[in-house]
Amino acid sequence: MPKFQNIYIIGFRASGKTSLAAAVSRSTGLTFQDTDQELQQRFKMSIQDIIARHGWDYFRDQEEKILVRTASYRNMVVATGGGIVLREANRNILKDARYLTIYLEAYPYLILERLKADPDPGQRPPLTPLSIEQEVSTTLAQRKVLYEECADLILAADQNPDSLADRVAAMLNQDRVSSSI
Repeated sequence: MPKFQNIYIIGFRASGKTSLAAAVSRSTGLTFQDTDQELQQRFKMSIQDIIARHGWDYFRDQEEKILVRTASYRNMVVATGGGIVLREANRNILKDARYLTIYLEAYPYLILERLKADPDPGQRPPLTPLSIEQEVSTTLAQRKVLYEECADLILAADQNPDSLADRVAAMLNQDRVSSSI
């Protein structure tokens, strides 16, 4: 991966960022990391419990620290939390030309389907007091522009992660990036 120091996978909750990052890791040999998993391991509690105990601002502070640390490493593929784009400092890292940032774009129907099927809902605490349908629709609309602002590449979340990873690996081998695949 000579052109990029790291790959970051961004997108809304339940879009498949972890699955894609793990698949890209397998296809490329890059080290896999998931910011949400790291936070849960560090605190030895679910994201929902971290937020209940410390609040969203604290959670976002910890998430930012992890992103900053990954930016100092090389040869990583990092699945980020869905709200990583909310902070300007994080967006500045994600937009840095040293990194390939992939936006895994998912539509509300797919997100809702995946959230309802999630065996570990504590990993994804509510973001608002709205119904889940309203929350997904509203929050996704607000964040979409931020995801797009950071993205070097946009991939469809309804595609098979292994197929997408193979395409990313092939693109990296060709040392080129187009605006979308």
